[in-house]
Amino acid sequence: MEKFFSDVLTVLSTTPERWQRLVGTLPDNLLHRKPLPGEWSALECLSHIVNAEAAFNFRLKCFLEGVDFTAFTPEERGSKAVSWSAQELADAYSRVRQESLKHLETLSEKDFDRSALHPKMGPVTLRQMLNEWAAHDLMHTVQAERALMQPFIDACGPWQRSFLDHWVGAQGGT
Repeated sequence: MEKFFSDVLTVLSTTPERWQRLVGTLPDNLLHRKPLPGEWSALECLSHIVNAEAAFNFRLKCFLEGVDFTAFTPEERGSKAVSWSAQELADAYSRVRQESLKHLETLSEKDFDRSALHPKMGPVTLRQMLNEWAAHDLMHTVQAERALMQPFIDACGPWQRSFLDHWVGAQGGT
């Protein structure tokens, strides 16, 4: 197995566990708190990741069938966690990710160079999409953790300057 694919599988298999831990231990007020108006709360990040899982699986299928695919637009698919609890979202994420991992385990090294046409990106390979999938997971998990940090940074007084890269208050927010 190629090293990149092993790394991708490691990220994709551990992210749901991170989310289970976050939603299983943190209070709802932190999970729902937006760092700034118009930015996503941790729960909205999780909702987006759950929604995006379907797009990644659709793209995977397209690569394997040799057909081109359409862009995924979060605004059209919905990223608002309105009807499910945090635990329901985390459980759904764990379930759909397990299904994704089963599909990914069927891939062989020759599949990684399969290509498809993305309407905005142009030609892309399955290898690139798998790396994007892992990066997407990590990006939105970091985004969620940044949202969770804000009340603590806001209240840490002179230590705020230690968090300038993460504190939305430093950019004139909260």
